[in-house]
Amino acid sequence: MEASSEQQSENSSSSSPSKLLLYSYWQSSCSWRVRFALSLKGLPYEYKPVNITKGEQFSPDFKRLNPLHFVPVLVDGDIVVSDSYAILLYLEDKYPQRPLLPADPRLKALNLQAASIINSNIQPLHMVSLLKHLEEKVGPEESLSFAQLIIEKGLLALEMLLKDFASRYATGDEVYMADVFLAPQIVVSTSRFNINMSKFPTLSRLYESYKILLELEASSPERQPDAVH
Repeated sequence: MEASSEQQSENSSSSSPSKLLLYSYWQSSCSWRVRFALSLKGLPYEYKPVNITKGEQFSPDFKRLNPLHFVPVLVDGDIVVSDSYAILLYLEDKYPQRPLLPADPRLKALNLQAASIINSNIQPLHMVSLLKHLEEKVGPEESLSFAQLIIEKGLLALEMLLKDFASRYATGDEVYMADVFLAPQIVVSTSRFNINMSKFPTLSRLYESYKILLELEASSPERQPDAVH
């Protein structure tokens, strides 16, 4: 399946000898980060859906790409990269057009820290598989409460980290890696876990800026070929 026309910008790098392949699931926020980044960089790619609700991530073919059985996975010729954080760093090195990390060392560190908080300390602790396990052990209410506690703790850390640096976007007037991680996380936090974002005024204001980005809309779950409406 081909990515949508919004994702296939004419500004794509001429140095790419082969089309990028992205193994993705439409509702995966980790996959959304990568789709968002590819859209911002204007890199065309072929969308390879992996239906994790049907267990397609456990197929022998996908296991060869990622033995952990997680999406997303990016294939660039003979290079295979899994984990959204690693994929974005790879894209920064290989395709430096439209940088997602600022040149200023302090702002770069802030972006990496914000992305790491989401990638390591928020999202993994509200994965569907983990919450299902908790629900089986302690019940659905306790499972939801655990997820909400983890998410609010992480969002508070991000609020405190970014409040003195945020402008239109997380670290200034350009969309950088912190924003690429933040936007999908805020959507998931509010729509799936009923998080009250009024507790986080800086993050709430940032999301108002994200919502009008065409690249975010083009990469959103509902716009993907495997979306179920």
